[in-house]
Amino acid sequence: MNPKDLLYAETHEWVRVSEEGGRKIGTVGITAFALEQLTDLVHMVLPKVGTKVTAGEPFGEVESVKAVSDLYSPVTGEVTAVHSDLAQKLETLASDPYNSGWMIKVAISDDSSLKRLMDTTTYEKQCASEG
Repeated sequence: MNPKDLLYAETHEWVRVSEEGGRKIGTVGITAFALEQLTDLVHMVLPKVGTKVTAGEPFGEVESVKAVSDLYSPVTGEVTAVHSDLAQKLETLASDPYNSGWMIKVAISDDSSLKRLMDTTTYEKQCASEG
């Protein structure tokens, strides 16, 4: 079951939006559905703090035994935090993708990117049609 407080991209990334210090911050990860499709992760590349990301553009990649897949940013802004331990603990993604499995935090500079994202119900319909 996907958390109701998140927004979802067509490419299976999620974002949790919060206010921190007067800025809108998006915490980004990938969904359980995406992890099921990828199976057995072996490597991940995440950006550095300070990297500018654009909605719909790659910010990193994840490698499974099957393939290497780009990770697409659901929002536009600047990376303010990176979950660097995650690369050494890829099993965290499978066990808790929506909390301890977060990847990056982004100071959102363009709210319009949020309008292109899906709510939980719409995202679950997309997954059902793909599954």
